[in-house]
Amino acid sequence: MRSRPVRGRRLLSGTGIIITLLAGTLAALIFPVWSYADRSGTGLDTLNAQTVPTNYGPLSALDRDFVTKVRLAGLWELPAGQQAQQKSTTQAVRTAGEHLVTGHTFLDARVRDVATRLGLALPNQPNAQQRQWLATLDAAQGQEYDRDFANLLRRAHGKVFAVVAQVRATTRNSLVRALADDANTTVLDHIKVLEATGYVDFDALAEDAATASPPPLVPSPAPPGPTDDPGTPVPVTPTPMYTLPPAVSSLPP
Repeated sequence: MRSRPVRGRRLLSGTGIIITLLAGTLAALIFPVWSYADRSGTGLDTLNAQTVPTNYGPLSALDRDFVTKVRLAGLWELPAGQQAQQKSTTQAVRTAGEHLVTGHTFLDARVRDVATRLGLALPNQPNAQQRQWLATLDAAQGQEYDRDFANLLRRAHGKVFAVVAQVRATTRNSLVRALADDANTTVLDHIKVLEATGYVDFDALAEDAATASPPPLVPSPAPPGPTDDPGTPVPVTPTPMYTLPPAVSSLPP
């Protein structure tokens, strides 16, 4: 007689456990759906929030950053290339300078056209780090100049090359995609001709890549923005691409 209430309580307790387990299972199934599909702050949410529509397809923050970086590259690499043709002690470095002038004259015209169509403002002077690199080259002489030129420019091109690949693989904007194609061809040419000087320190490049953090985005206004042509930094007439010079066979100690 007294055992019935105990047995009843056990049945109720077992039922409660089953209900609790079912509720927990349901919550586990629902939570991922909420956390990845509805919650703000995910990668897709960030992409959508920073992307604006244009006549040439969606324009993301990475796209705008890329357009700005192409312009910035020309603002210091073009005058650096012109300087190398005057200061270098080797034909290989002078030829590398000619490639930089040719490539960035072409790319600067391309990026100004793209920026105008997308309504983006462009910088008109190198950033602080680029001005420091130019100052380093201004102060260097002789073989020190050749070495500094080859390594500063090769390191900068390596970083840009990675950005170009990422943009080309992900952009949904046809103008940015075409610009990335042109930048990829130009940057790869510059990498090859800089390496052909024989001065590039590949060990230092590898260490720099292993310890470097991802480059920050360069702010650039989304459309609508200023559409005035910012002007070319240095008027240079484009010339045909050059063949690679022979590498330096041996370097003085």
